[in-house]
Amino acid sequence: MRLASSLTVAAVVAGIAVSPGTAGTSTLDSTLVGLHASARCTDAVLVTSAGGSVVAPSLGLYLVPNDAVRHLVPLLRERGSLRLSAPNRVAGSLAVKDFTDPLVPTEWWRPVIGVDAVAPPGPGRPVTIVDSGIDVTHPEFLGRANTETLNEQEPAGVGGEHGTAVGSVVAAPANGLGLVGVYPEAVLRSWDAAKGAGTQLETFQIVQGILAAANSGPGVINLSLGSDQREDPIEQAVYEAVRKGSLVVASSGNSGDDGNPLGYPASIPHVLTVGATDASNGVASFSSRSRFVDIAAPGVAIPIATAAGKGWRTADGTSFSAPLVSGAAAWVWTTRPELDASQLFEVMRRSAIDIGAPGRDDAGGFGLLNVPAALAFPAPVRDPLEPNDDIEFVKIDGFYDTSVPPLTTPGRRATTVRARIDPVEDPRDVYRVWLPKNGRFTAALTADTNLDLGLWKQTAISVTQRTAGSERLARGLKPGTTELVTFANKGPGRYAFLAVIPARGVREATYRLRVS
Repeated sequence: MRLASSLTVAAVVAGIAVSPGTAGTSTLDSTLVGLHASARCTDAVLVTSAGGSVVAPSLGLYLVPNDAVRHLVPLLRERGSLRLSAPNRVAGSLAVKDFTDPLVPTEWWRPVIGVDAVAPPGPGRPVTIVDSGIDVTHPEFLGRANTETLNEQEPAGVGGEHGTAVGSVVAAPANGLGLVGVYPEAVLRSWDAAKGAGTQLETFQIVQGILAAANSGPGVINLSLGSDQREDPIEQAVYEAVRKGSLVVASSGNSGDDGNPLGYPASIPHVLTVGATDASNGVASFSSRSRFVDIAAPGVAIPIATAAGKGWRTADGTSFSAPLVSGAAAWVWTTRPELDASQLFEVMRRSAIDIGAPGRDDAGGFGLLNVPAALAFPAPVRDPLEPNDDIEFVKIDGFYDTSVPPLTTPGRRATTVRARIDPVEDPRDVYRVWLPKNGRFTAALTADTNLDLGLWKQTAISVTQRTAGSERLARGLKPGTTELVTFANKGPGRYAFLAVIPARGVREATYRLRVS
């Protein structure tokens, strides 16, 4: 059996409960409306009165019937309350194609990723799969300990096929039946994001699943799904999950033979993106290539549990590479609880075994998953206050605001932070800093490579704008591994934005920033 691509995203945001005005109306006849944080108390009633229903309170997201949107959106825009509006649309569906081959008698991937000679731990860090639901009556899951459903599962027909398969790769138990997952005693959680659709994942359900996992505490979130359309609500949910301490893992996609269009959420920074390899440890031809691929794992002829007939078959796809990495990451995190999610991200990809051309490449990332290597890999410096990739991430009520606290405040004017930068996965670090009244602000940077340091007004839109003009208050001018920025603030105390940006050609950097 081959599950084509990954579960594709239907770009729809819908409410948890259908309001009387939208009862019986398809969620495809609605629009996602987001409110700025400052307007969620004052203008939420305007949205709900128009038939809107809440999707994600923390993001201020609502689903509003299209016939009401025509009047509501201009009103919210005029009031300065509108954060976003996105049309309800279907981006694709899950396709299933059966193989005639019998189940592969052995899981060939075990020695490849090094789990054939090491014992997995007991229950620890959870893995949440946001997918099409798990058939909890399948022999692999019936009575399995530490299996939690975060919402009602609808495994009927093809609807639960993909989720059941993905869940089995992560955590099928050693019960004498069928197969054994990469982390057989994992705490496995499932969010059914295809409720009522079977083969389609709607954006609002994906958002709710990511946030349900994130709100349950730090863990691994597996997204074996994708679309070639970038969806702001999903991106906001991913960033909130990262901010709350979870590791988000996504399949790269199965478009390697079709031009490699960028897929999402795989191409969102801070997401650990997984490509697929075959039995010869080469990257599968179908595996999507891009600069966002971080790591590869087996994804050809993978034994899976199938909801159809409650049996076992084999499947191809990056959808099954991602859960190998997710399960392995939870294993490593359980064994090494002192790591945070930012460190685990680096440990998993940098401990990978290089395949193909030397060094990181767009096909296999840093290389092939290797669990023993990840268990022993030295912990890198923590990367705190993420995501903080630009001003919209750290300013109050910014588009990607996840409540990242300021680096300095009127009551704490000096501090030191150590952090990391990666041009793809963490392209910039922007901090909100306090400029004291009629006082001097100083920022000193020491790095292991060439980084740029700049100070921007709180009215600036982005630290990437081509013409800085009067929006930039100061910048470091010294090339090399040290930078110094000083600024004399004449007037009242105020906040500004301090940006650390890699110089051209820098691939990664670790730095120490002292602010006073």
